[in-house]
Amino acid sequence: MDHPKNWNSEYEWKATLLLALGFGLVALDRWVVVPLWPSIAHDLNLNYQDQGNVVGVIGLAWGAFAIVFGRVSDSLGRRRVLIPAVVLFSVLCGLTGMASGIGMLIALRLLMGSTEGAYTPVAVAAVAEASSPGRRGLNQGFMLSTFPLVGLGLGPIIVTQLLTVVPSWRWVFLVVAIPGLIMAYLLFRVIREPSHLSAQASVRAEPVRWGQALASRNVIVGMLAMCACMLSVFTLSAMISSYLMDYLHLSLIQMGFVTSAIGFGGFFGEFILAGVSDYIGRRWTAVIAFAASFVALVMFSRVGPQPMALFVLLFVCTFFCFGLLALFSGPIASEAVPPALTASAIGLVSGIAEIFGGGGGPAIGGYVAQHYGIAAMLDVALGGLAVGAIVSAFLKETAPRLTSAGLEQPTR
Repeated sequence: MDHPKNWNSEYEWKATLLLALGFGLVALDRWVVVPLWPSIAHDLNLNYQDQGNVVGVIGLAWGAFAIVFGRVSDSLGRRRVLIPAVVLFSVLCGLTGMASGIGMLIALRLLMGSTEGAYTPVAVAAVAEASSPGRRGLNQGFMLSTFPLVGLGLGPIIVTQLLTVVPSWRWVFLVVAIPGLIMAYLLFRVIREPSHLSAQASVRAEPVRWGQALASRNVIVGMLAMCACMLSVFTLSAMISSYLMDYLHLSLIQMGFVTSAIGFGGFFGEFILAGVSDYIGRRWTAVIAFAASFVALVMFSRVGPQPMALFVLLFVCTFFCFGLLALFSGPIASEAVPPALTASAIGLVSGIAEIFGGGGGPAIGGYVAQHYGIAAMLDVALGGLAVGAIVSAFLKETAPRLTSAGLEQPTR
């Protein structure tokens, strides 16, 4: 099953590369507001609460629309969701530069989050359908790896450099929106509908129901484990800078160096871990990754103000955390259901996790930090990793190399 006869490898790599670059643009458009926030807050007279609302509203909309449009694309096709989503989130990102106050800013980011949420499960499903079964995890991991690399690693560098050459922060939003419109055209030229959706175009198919996806054990386990993982990694991403500066008393430059480990560790983790699971299996990869990230975070919590050691341990922790996000929203969700339900399953797993883990994690971490001290937020992250390790043990193995299920007969 590693390389089926007559498999279209050229289409596989083209589709995977374009959809990965598109997801990188999703990340850039989502996180561009963070490094620009001091300038935005100064011009619009906004505060930290406004910042939290602007960042958080995207996650809520993202999760809800990932669930809805994963199902929609299983009925209407991938292209009808992917291409409009890319155009819309690019245009909405550009329009963000015209915001005159907090209400308009939140409204635009809410709409943008909905279009980015629509893109995500459909793009992951499209990569799965373009991939040879033996490379499914690797390709999906590569596609998802561009999110932390561009959004959390390269994005702040790109944005702050742009701010030195354009008149104001408003122009930065316009500039970063342009590549998305080019990407939409390229996706229009390259992306095809999978065979099972092409067949449905001429034969009236039964409507796709979420209950069918929820009948799979791995969908349920995936939702719970990914919620636990997102609780951990989003709490860390949101609050690590305060921990490093307020608790460990690192300088601003040292803090920036340490926190960059999240973006780079996440990139390598999402790229590598899902690919490793093609060989050793989905379940063992998940359990080992949760355990490894837990150990790395425990060691991180016991290190004093030593930037290099902190960087390495945070890199290791987020390598496994983001790798788990790729694993659960990619091959595990894709293989849990028949092909006609692929995007629905991905949308459910990633959408529920985004709402409750991605949205709830920073809120819980903030509450704990406010009442018990900033260092206590690490206990929230550790708790999520411990729960995830336990839940992952209930996965059923679906990696094609290790089962006879394959692409057409996924394990239930």
